[in-house]
Amino acid sequence: MDARSLGGAGSALLAQRSTLTRARAYVALTKPRIIELLLVTTVPTMFVAARHLPSFRLVVMTVIGGTLAAGGANAMNMVYDRDIDAVMQRTRNRPLVTGAISPLGAAAFAGGLEVASFCLLLWQVNLLSAVLAVSATAFYVGVYTMWLKRSTTQNIVIGGAAGAVPVLVGWSAVTDHLGVAPLVLFGVIFLWTPPHFWALAVRYRDDYRAANVPMLPAVTDLPAVVRQIVAYTAATVALSLVFGPVAHLGVAYLAAAGVLGAVFLTRAARLVGDPSPQRAMRLFGWSITYLTLLFAAMGVIAAIQHP
Repeated sequence: MDARSLGGAGSALLAQRSTLTRARAYVALTKPRIIELLLVTTVPTMFVAARHLPSFRLVVMTVIGGTLAAGGANAMNMVYDRDIDAVMQRTRNRPLVTGAISPLGAAAFAGGLEVASFCLLLWQVNLLSAVLAVSATAFYVGVYTMWLKRSTTQNIVIGGAAGAVPVLVGWSAVTDHLGVAPLVLFGVIFLWTPPHFWALAVRYRDDYRAANVPMLPAVTDLPAVVRQIVAYTAATVALSLVFGPVAHLGVAYLAAAGVLGAVFLTRAARLVGDPSPQRAMRLFGWSITYLTLLFAAMGVIAAIQHP
């Protein structure tokens, strides 16, 4: 092989690596770990709503549509927040901060995902699910990211509503309507979001201060933050128990929700005596486990009740 061939092979390899790096950057824009949590709530909700096993095709189409919508919302969030992402240690390696992707390219990517989500859900699921999915994006970007996040300590409380919409999408995908049960489930995630996120913000309170973002732990004494974390956790657990009779899930669900809720509340209460970042991060990790196991329990119980 001559030098020219070696040079060509090297150029091709570099181009391949560049393409792969760019693709990874676009995937990172969608915040895959957040999407995973949204899907954990969507699929079990479909099992509860169906009163029987929902069709595999419907589940797949709803999951893909929801993933596209959430990914577009997260990408647009990074476009708008690239200035504060550059300041915060937790986010300084995001693609728009490092320059791996241009703001215009990221915005076009986000818009394309939203269009694809709406079209897919409208075509394969129903109009209500499509509208709910893109409405969640509009709320997350327009209300939370562009307004609340930089202006009020209640940013994540109100803005957290966007993360609760996937259960409405999952329910409406199966039934083509909403009712009391999905609204209660919406409330569970709505109430769960503040203690989940504030626990993380305790760890990164200096980051939020540096970026001048009024996240509650960054601007309020930790004992006051902990009291709110415990209060929202207690409300989350209480509403999760209400969901049992509303959705007719029986004693098994109540037992599972009760045990999981007791652990969640106990771990939140431990912050009262020790509001350290380490303790807060343990609560943050458990909050994810709690939500995952709670929804897994309701999905399994619904499947057993209505095979």
